[in-house]
Amino acid sequence: MMYKLKRVFTRIRVIILVIALILAVLAIHPKADTEGVAIRTIIKESAAYEAGMQGPKATDTPTSREVIKAMNNIPIKSVEEFGAQVEKLEANDTVQIKTDRSLYRLTVKVDNATGKKQDLGIKVYPAPKTNIKKGLDLEGGTRVLLKPETKLSVQDTDSLLDNMKQRLNLFGLTDIVVRATKDLSGNQYILVEIAGANEEEVKDLLAKQGKFEAKIGNDTAFVGGRDIVYVCRSAECAGIDPQIGCGPSADGQFFCRFRFSISLTPESAQHHADITKDIPVVSAEPGARDAYLEKPLDLYLDNEKVDTLQIGEDLKGRAVTEIAISGSGTGVNRETAVEDALKSMKRLQTVLITGSLPVKLAIVKTDEISPVLGSEFIRNSFIVGFFALIAVVGVLVVVYRKLIITIPIMITLLSEILILLGFAALIGWELDLAAIAGLIIAIGTGVDDQIVMIDEALSKKSQEIYNWKQRIKNAFIIIMAAYFTTVVAMVPLLFAGAGLLKGFAFTSIAGISIGVFITRPAFAAFIEELLKE
Repeated sequence: MMYKLKRVFTRIRVIILVIALILAVLAIHPKADTEGVAIRTIIKESAAYEAGMQGPKATDTPTSREVIKAMNNIPIKSVEEFGAQVEKLEANDTVQIKTDRSLYRLTVKVDNATGKKQDLGIKVYPAPKTNIKKGLDLEGGTRVLLKPETKLSVQDTDSLLDNMKQRLNLFGLTDIVVRATKDLSGNQYILVEIAGANEEEVKDLLAKQGKFEAKIGNDTAFVGGRDIVYVCRSAECAGIDPQIGCGPSADGQFFCRFRFSISLTPESAQHHADITKDIPVVSAEPGARDAYLEKPLDLYLDNEKVDTLQIGEDLKGRAVTEIAISGSGTGVNRETAVEDALKSMKRLQTVLITGSLPVKLAIVKTDEISPVLGSEFIRNSFIVGFFALIAVVGVLVVVYRKLIITIPIMITLLSEILILLGFAALIGWELDLAAIAGLIIAIGTGVDDQIVMIDEALSKKSQEIYNWKQRIKNAFIIIMAAYFTTVVAMVPLLFAGAGLLKGFAFTSIAGISIGVFITRPAFAAFIEELLKE
């Protein structure tokens, strides 16, 4: 028996399998030390951003992301521990954060409007143990399916995707997937997946075209994106308006006024001057000291008026490049009003920077997935998979009454799983529920193919007529026919359901391809050496 095993590992097909397994392990890159929390996002203009901390790039592998190990010399082992330490901080406190790359010193910022501390601007999640990327079904987050109102050209589609990615990144969202897809009828869709974001944030950013216009009467003074060269986002020139601030409204709620400055192009400033030079000057109220132009500056977002600003007398006919934009937010109390105002300000700033989308988008479907469900599913999958493995082994032992046959089947089955996971890690493919279903299909197909090979090898009729080489060849004719049939059946699913079944189809095709070209030939070498007299 030992002689046969040694001969097995000298076969070229088995050597190829071993090399593939080694490469798969290197691609997955399992880590023993995973204490700490990985940085998911660093929000711009935050204390963390100003201290030099950076969020991960889209091309970074999970295990290469920066991991927070300690905070003020207190070890951080979980997201809950990190949150507890952040909660203890007070305004103007100095914080020392140690990561696996560097040591950072942060100062907790103060909100000028409320006098309370601002968030550090760090979003974290459990440190990854491997390079296998988990999809939203397992990681948690938001998935939005959008449909353009008009048909897009390739150029318009690329422009739309770039604009949406920029808009989401500026809003502080990372770990995003934005891609164009189609269904079998040729309808165009945009699929957006964002880990760790809530549904309302994403819908507000993506559902609106973001067409910003400033009008004086019926004349457009300037538009977002094209005519704006700078949008202030720092505390010095953006935030709750110190002159107006917050206060109770007539309906019993609170309102807060925000303001931030922008810089126009010289051409837009001159256009503004040309519009205002002939507008009469009026006083706001009889006897008032300040005088304004008769027509105000109306701000529109997606053709809806969001605010009206009075134009001072001193701006009449002047080409001014510095403009102050303002708006408001409401809430049941002062804190919620401040929060609503700052969110509205941030959203408007993002739209002004990125400009409008080239087409309006309609939300077809939104899904918000809890990370708790994902972790529970993974745990249950391991349990079910273990019992399924035991069941398969039991059936094979009963049918063939040879344990020596069962062992290679199990080795091949586990090898297929490992190589497929390594391939997914190498290309950055995310594993979600659909992909796991595809993995199960690939494994089931693999067991079927191996049974075909064993039956062909052990068949008395085949033994009388064919030699070993011909018997294995006959088995592979059946296997290849089944392989091409499955691939052809899976190709339409790559495009069906607006691409939502792509993970299932891709994983199924990749899994059975790995089986047919790597693990099945190795399994054939196994049984040839172990069963041949």
